[in-house]
Amino acid sequence: MHSTNNGGSLVLVLVVVGLVIRQQLRTRPVRRRGSLIAPAVLGVLGVAGIAFGVASVLEQHPLTTLPVVLLVASLAVAAVFGMVRARTVRVWRDPQGEVLRKGTAATTGLWLASVAAHIGLGLWIDHAAGAGLLGTASVYAYLAVGLGTQNLLVRGRAKAQP
Repeated sequence: MHSTNNGGSLVLVLVVVGLVIRQQLRTRPVRRRGSLIAPAVLGVLGVAGIAFGVASVLEQHPLTTLPVVLLVASLAVAAVFGMVRARTVRVWRDPQGEVLRKGTAATTGLWLASVAAHIGLGLWIDHAAGAGLLGTASVYAYLAVGLGTQNLLVRGRAKAQP
């Protein structure tokens, strides 16, 4: 996400977030592995984004502790949002015995709040770093942690279905 390509990167992030939210609102089966594929892909992109962000800061000056602490805090915020969102996802067993899931309006609202929180935290991280795009580039890691946490908890709820 180089500064000359922020517009294109922003569009890509918005598309990814839109697809995640759209997928949340569909009725679909709870699967053992399928629910971890998207967080894994986002996680790989997240690691690459963080590496890019660190490199973008290091081009200007050494990376200090505060942006790193804020980055870790932002990932913790993502996990908390994932935990809360998991409670808003409807989970039930259909007449054929398959466990299904579907996000609610509250799930969507929490996704939007989560993205807004990351934007704020990302700007704070970038300001604390004094250069580069560490906060901005960490969006995929943020999405991976939040979605992964949510999906793991929804899977746990699915296992508890009678």
